[in-house]
Amino acid sequence: MTTMIRLLLSTTMLAGLAAPALAQAAPPAPAATPAAEPPAEEEVDVSAPGGGNDEIVVVGTRIPNTIRASREVVSVLSAADIARTGEGDIAGALKRVTGLSVVGGRFVYVRGLGERYSLALLNGLPIPSPDPLRRVVPLDLFPTSVLASSVVQKSYSVNFPGEFGGGVINLTTRAVPKDPFFNVGGSIGANSATTGQLGYVYAGGTKDWTGFDDGTRNLPQGLRASQDSGRALAVGGNFNLRQLQDITADLANAATNVIFRNENIPVNWSVNMSGGRAFDVGDARLGFVFAAGFSNDWQTKAGKQQLSGGATGTGANAALLADQDFNFAATEFRSVLNGLFSVGAEFGDHKLRFVNVYVNDTIKEARIQSGFDDINVGRDVLLQRNATAQFRRQLIDTQLVGEFKWDNLTLDVRGTYANSKRLAPYERFNNYAFSAQFNDFVNDLRSPGQSSLVSFSRLNEDVYGAGLDLGYKIRGGPFPIRLAAGYAFSKAERLSERFDYRYQSNAALPGAVTQQRPDFLLSDFNVYTYGIILNTISTVAPRYEADLTVNAGYGQVELEPADGVQVVLGVRYESGKQRVVPQDVFNANPGSAFNTPTNINQDYWLPAATLTWNFAEDMQFRFSASKTVARPQFRELAPQPYFDTDSDRLSFGNQFLENSELINIEGRYEWYFGRDERLAVGAFYKDIDKPIDAIAFVQGGTFQNTFANAPNARLYGAEIEAQKYFDLSSWGGLFETRRFFVSANYTYTDSQIRVKAGDTTRFPLSGQVVPATDIFRTGSLPLTGQSDHVANLQFGFQDDAGLSEQTILFNYASNRVAFRGPSGQPDLVEKPGIRLDVVIRQGFKIFGKEIEAKLEGRNLTNTRYQEFQRLNASRVDTNTYVLGRSFQASLSAKF
Repeated sequence: MTTMIRLLLSTTMLAGLAAPALAQAAPPAPAATPAAEPPAEEEVDVSAPGGGNDEIVVVGTRIPNTIRASREVVSVLSAADIARTGEGDIAGALKRVTGLSVVGGRFVYVRGLGERYSLALLNGLPIPSPDPLRRVVPLDLFPTSVLASSVVQKSYSVNFPGEFGGGVINLTTRAVPKDPFFNVGGSIGANSATTGQLGYVYAGGTKDWTGFDDGTRNLPQGLRASQDSGRALAVGGNFNLRQLQDITADLANAATNVIFRNENIPVNWSVNMSGGRAFDVGDARLGFVFAAGFSNDWQTKAGKQQLSGGATGTGANAALLADQDFNFAATEFRSVLNGLFSVGAEFGDHKLRFVNVYVNDTIKEARIQSGFDDINVGRDVLLQRNATAQFRRQLIDTQLVGEFKWDNLTLDVRGTYANSKRLAPYERFNNYAFSAQFNDFVNDLRSPGQSSLVSFSRLNEDVYGAGLDLGYKIRGGPFPIRLAAGYAFSKAERLSERFDYRYQSNAALPGAVTQQRPDFLLSDFNVYTYGIILNTISTVAPRYEADLTVNAGYGQVELEPADGVQVVLGVRYESGKQRVVPQDVFNANPGSAFNTPTNINQDYWLPAATLTWNFAEDMQFRFSASKTVARPQFRELAPQPYFDTDSDRLSFGNQFLENSELINIEGRYEWYFGRDERLAVGAFYKDIDKPIDAIAFVQGGTFQNTFANAPNARLYGAEIEAQKYFDLSSWGGLFETRRFFVSANYTYTDSQIRVKAGDTTRFPLSGQVVPATDIFRTGSLPLTGQSDHVANLQFGFQDDAGLSEQTILFNYASNRVAFRGPSGQPDLVEKPGIRLDVVIRQGFKIFGKEIEAKLEGRNLTNTRYQEFQRLNASRVDTNTYVLGRSFQASLSAKF
């Protein structure tokens, strides 16, 4: 049930999630002095599972109503609040919220925890990521203009899915706009490390700038037939030499194989529009909202990628050596097309939403590496490695939500269907080694360090979801009571394929041929002249099917036994069946543990309780306790390899993973000491049984990632948030209508994986039960992806008379473990560091139209991306590169 909550008009709440349930009004207590008249408020629209009602307790008259009415630890962003941050997308706005950190400018994590502990909902319904290899949704895809609110809930309530670790982010789209609007905008931007600088590109197709392929990368018919029939490409019973040559020659060559230098990488740009209108039809009000955006962005990463095979020396003299040491440069071109169309209706207290989302997000990458590989080739041989790829992700999501209210009864009905795809054709890898004999780089397709490979992968996933929630208020008793109950269903079905091939020749290639660039080397002439053919590499699980079905029901009671005291008690029953079935398409690993299917069938009772004590008109205290679960993702279970564009590494899953169970305890004190001013202090504790952790290992000289269950982990921490405004009207002149504001928050988190003698875990791929100390070092090990310290500071000026804001923003996150180190080595550590941003927004009018100009400077500290291993005085940079400073100017007009 949509809860129409009134929020202080000028509150700049940098956080946000909907109140799952609201309390019934209590009779006002006598006061010695009249309460201060609250400032004007605006309505904030929140759509979340579990229903609600619009009556609230009246003790905390200075507490913003969304915060006061919620039973849980939440932060709320209204549409106006989001606009004040100066961000065009919700990911940027949320990174100022207490305890939230944004990874890569796109993915929002709660309290530094990794993506498996973060959940995103759209109008109370699950929304899959447009990248099916990730659980977390890139929130930079959602323009702020179409959002009515965003709520971040950090304590669990049973109306939400049981997979609740760090928190849930619920986005609510506008249903029926209050006033007609139409906005058109555009931006142009540059990056000091990319724009106008040297980068590397490849041709691809003529439509690559749109994010779509023109057919250049279509899968050749011969390869498709081989994959469908399970006949591996190899000379023998399945194919003769001529057939394999025909299949090999049928592949696109130069367009996907040749990397060019671009001395002047273009600027970044985007265009967007949004609009909406409402109509009165009888007693009903109908409306629609739409948004569309298109962007082209470039990023060149240049730095170091090293790999240590182990340590030399002992004790304080131990040191890591870089057994692989490459300088690299990679240029990524990202094209994003997104759209949203929503139709809504309001009649009485009832509301309907029909929401449709489309996203096409494509990354085209060209990468070169130069260095040595002492593990496979030798320290004295200079290697040159080139790679090209295109990764296209698509999401189509449709939702229908009905929210109804009849006096004491509320009813919510929700349904959704989503389809997510990932297509990665023609991932090419060409490896050359320097030859003293020819004084040139050569590739004979067979010697160490010399090879050409190509991979084709595709993934399709369908997601279905539905929910029914009922709420009923019992009046006339000794104190207000509200009962809520609901049922939720979700099902995800996935089919994923990845096929890897290597070019091979029947005989040694002439020296002159080995010196040719990739498109000449693999040309049709050489294919038929020298017998160059594609061979299927017998990878593990070239294809897998997976599904996850969850049926859940919950019951919840909300009590107000005394004025200002609210109690919520509930329990959720959740039955989850998860299945991943690897397919040995080419019968390459008969009887192997690689082919072991995953079947996780577990039921859970998940209780939750929250106590809220609103003991003064401007203060309240919350305490909550709950049990939740964390399920492994499909990609973490499937032994199929995949390439992670963020880490530039090959990863695969572990089909022997188990679910994690969490015990969550939280307390929070809030003091709203003035208009738009607050102080909040909280503490939290989590105990995690069998947490899933990312681990790294070296296989065949290649750095790879996988996952394993640690025995146990615990996490605790505290957070503090403060916001203060200073009225500058007494200064007069330019400052007559201005306020100076300061907002700061800080979160401390301590996490530790606990491994003791006798603990065991399942080893990836083999499934063998091994001592946990074989994978996890003993001692103090923080969870992967978790920063001990996350801090945000922003300050600047706001004009109350019109749009004029100047804001300086600092963001800091301390070092966090990215992956467990391979073979007992130190962990791979990521260093986010300090970021400084400046945002200037100014409104003005041209020909009577409202225009907004925005100037942004991001990462002005020029902080690098750093991932490394450290042992004593030695350091190995596993993936370190320059990010550069980014600048963007944008204009938008309102009609």
